[in-house]
Amino acid sequence: MSSSAKMTRQTLSVLVENSAGVLSQVTRLFSRKGYNIESLAVGTTDDARVSRITVILQGTDRMAEQIAAQLNKLMPVISVQILTGKKAIYREFVMLKVKADGKDARDEIMQIVNVFRAAVVDISRSSLMIAVTGDEEKTEAFIRLMSDFGLIEIARTGLIAMERGDGSIRDLSKDRAEYELGKSI
Repeated sequence: MSSSAKMTRQTLSVLVENSAGVLSQVTRLFSRKGYNIESLAVGTTDDARVSRITVILQGTDRMAEQIAAQLNKLMPVISVQILTGKKAIYREFVMLKVKADGKDARDEIMQIVNVFRAAVVDISRSSLMIAVTGDEEKTEAFIRLMSDFGLIEIARTGLIAMERGDGSIRDLSKDRAEYELGKSI
C-alpha cells in the first residue's frame, strides 16, 4: 500500500452560505459516500452570511480530494480547503465539571487550572466547572489530570482549524466568483 493510500486524519475547512439546511446538505454528502465524520464544528465567520464548517474524518488523501470536489459542487458551498499537518492551527474548546470535595482538592485543581491557562467558569460546594482551550494534546492531558478528581460531565466543541499565514480559504474559491461579486454589491 502506497503512502498516499494510508488512512490518516483528514481535515476539511468548508465555507458555506449561512442559511437553513446547508449543514444537512454537507453531512448528507459524507453519509452517502460512507464516510464517518469524527468531528464537526460550525460557526459564522467575519461575514455573518458565511459559516465555516470544520470536518475531521479518517481517510486517504484521495478520499479527502474526492469529498472536497463533491462539496464544491453543492450550491451553498463557497470554497473547500484540505488542511494538512503544520500548515494549519488546530484548537478545541472543552468545558468540564469536576468533583472538588474539600479545600485541598479545590486548591490542587486550581493549581492545575492555572498551569493550563484554563478558567474556572462556575463553582459550587462540591464541584468546579472549567473551560480550557488548546490543541488536542493539551485538552486530552487536562482531561486526564481532572479525571483523577472525578469527572462529572464534559462538553467538547470538536476541532476547529485554520491555515497558517496570510492566505485565506476565500482565495481558493474559483467556482463561486459570483458569490464574492454579489457580496460587494
